[in-house]
Amino acid sequence: MVEKSIKEINSRIEDGSVNVVTAEEMVDIVADLGADGAAKEVDVVTTGTFGAMCSSGVWLNFGHSEPPIKMSKIWLNEVEAYTGVAAVDAFIGATQLSETEGMNYGGAHVIEDLIRGKSIDVHATAYGTDCYPRKLLDTTLNIYDLNQAIMINPRNAYQKYNAATNGSNHKIYTYMGTLLPSCGNVTYSGAGVLSPLCNDPNYETIGIGSRIFLGGSQGYIIGEGTQHSPQNNFGTLMVRGNLKEMSSDYIRAATFEGYGTSLYVGMGIPIPIINERVALATAITDADITTNVLDYGVPSRDRPKLAEVTYEELRSGTVEINGKDIPTSSMSSFKMARKIAGELKQWIKGGDFFVSEPVELLPKNTSCKPMKQRDRNLLVKDIMSTEVITINQDATFHKAAKTIVENAYTHLPVVKKDGTIAGIVTAWDISKAVAEENYKLVKDIMTKKVITANATDPVEVAARNLDLNGLSAMPVLNSKQEVIGIVTSDDISKLIARRQ
Repeated sequence: MVEKSIKEINSRIEDGSVNVVTAEEMVDIVADLGADGAAKEVDVVTTGTFGAMCSSGVWLNFGHSEPPIKMSKIWLNEVEAYTGVAAVDAFIGATQLSETEGMNYGGAHVIEDLIRGKSIDVHATAYGTDCYPRKLLDTTLNIYDLNQAIMINPRNAYQKYNAATNGSNHKIYTYMGTLLPSCGNVTYSGAGVLSPLCNDPNYETIGIGSRIFLGGSQGYIIGEGTQHSPQNNFGTLMVRGNLKEMSSDYIRAATFEGYGTSLYVGMGIPIPIINERVALATAITDADITTNVLDYGVPSRDRPKLAEVTYEELRSGTVEINGKDIPTSSMSSFKMARKIAGELKQWIKGGDFFVSEPVELLPKNTSCKPMKQRDRNLLVKDIMSTEVITINQDATFHKAAKTIVENAYTHLPVVKKDGTIAGIVTAWDISKAVAEENYKLVKDIMTKKVITANATDPVEVAARNLDLNGLSAMPVLNSKQEVIGIVTSDDISKLIARRQ
């Protein structure tokens, strides 16, 4: 049995005899030499990942002004930071949005601008005290003017991610990117074979105090990340690093359409090969790592699982769902992950980076619990009208007009012969046809692109879809695309009135 100490491995780094390989390279080495032979041959395996990590941010210390101020609120380039800890300390979160630019600029952009040495406009307010009399502060500074700029990321480097698709009939915008209707695409994230936590899933070498590559500099793991769920193979890390030493090559701001801002973080973790168990774990391949494809078209915590796939399948460009090949795209960069693993390898070989013994290993048996809620969220089925009248797409214009007038409706769902949704016709469509003296069949005047709801959608989601699309009503469909109800803005307004 092979046993190596961290001290022994660091001695080899110091004298230049260390053997370092990337996790990709380790796959073939273990295949050729076996776990025992690989453990004797290799000292360190490097990993890497580069993806959007929303749970990221930076603690900033501005130093004291003259006269002093105890900041109660602060904005950096019009992005609010949190100041409820001390007079001139603040935390800027990656996903906080600009109060003027909205989703085009946020905390992630402030962080990248600081790394690039750009000047940041600072506006702070306070209530004023005897020892901190100043109530207003406006200044401009850059990262070199700050006493500290310490990146503290509560949740980074997910062991793996669920893949995302969209089974609804309209496009949706998520933290997994834009998802096309009717399972038109699948997006995924994570570095697969290079994923740090996939290469040490039992946390034999990774723990509090582990030295890592973070944003182009040396950083540290300071604990398990929030939502750390190793029982479900979704481990996470809480990490720390000095923003002043980081590079914008490895820390980049991003905007996801319809979702907001996020921060792409480059991270690499060295895995010291202390025994053959660790050597075997670092031989994991994309084909060994499985994840679920979830339907993000269902706005629920418990999204339906549509398929189970491997990272090898995801990276191939297509996966199969219900007998149909669906194109895939990655939300993270494998090219950058590979670059990070390679750069960390060179740091170690060159004696510029030493592996560290964790002061405490991460928990292996925890799972992430959902939020405890006091009351049940109201769903569309709780407020929708089930007494909905539909009309066949081949019906005449006159029949549609008569149905609308007799029932005092403004929206009439249109169905095909098999009962599935075909479109919707409104009083406006009728009026337009009359004005143009263009009397046709329903299918000729209806709106074919219909925004719909599911009975299990939260009311808040339905309200948002109505607002975003400028609608006053949506048909409610079942899993067979049949109309089972209709929900209107009036239904939601009445609900709000009752709650007040």
